[in-house]
Amino acid sequence: MITRESAWALLTEYTKSDSLRKHALAVEILMRAYAQKHGEDVETWGIVGLLHDFDYEMYPTIPDHPLKGSEILRQHGYPEEMVHAVASHAGVEQFPRNNLLCKALFACDELAGFLIASALVRPGKSIIGMEAKSVRKKLKDKAFARSVNREDIYKGATELEVDLDEHITLCIGALQQHAATLGLDGSG
Repeated sequence: MITRESAWALLTEYTKSDSLRKHALAVEILMRAYAQKHGEDVETWGIVGLLHDFDYEMYPTIPDHPLKGSEILRQHGYPEEMVHAVASHAGVEQFPRNNLLCKALFACDELAGFLIASALVRPGKSIIGMEAKSVRKKLKDKAFARSVNREDIYKGATELEVDLDEHITLCIGALQQHAATLGLDGSG
């Protein structure tokens, strides 16, 4: 049976980096928020978010990431819907983003990383009080968080058919609710 606990065990088996684990947690949080918004299965969406990069440390280049990870998920009995969604976020041709789950994962992945980076440069290293306006300003600064693909952030909101400010605001709100778990509450 696929549970959040078994997904966490799989993630920690393959992902040793604390920052990549926190990224996985952040994407899980965002996916749960979008599942709730659209009346979808919160557990399924959360697990997809949690596992989307579980294979990245072992297989950091496309197409190995996510194709090798897809095989691992199948070996562990994950349903094809979840395997497809996890694989779809990397833009591999054989896994098109053809449903809301896939589109939400793509839309949340890069934005999660950007929001965390943005929070970490704020006074107190906190996401509390962050606003979409300041995030939009940082998106224009190409020197900031260079590894984040801004085009993917814009494309993700477009594919999800949501206004970028609305998307950023929803994601900030979801992450704020879990700021302490992510180390973004200003206490660290």
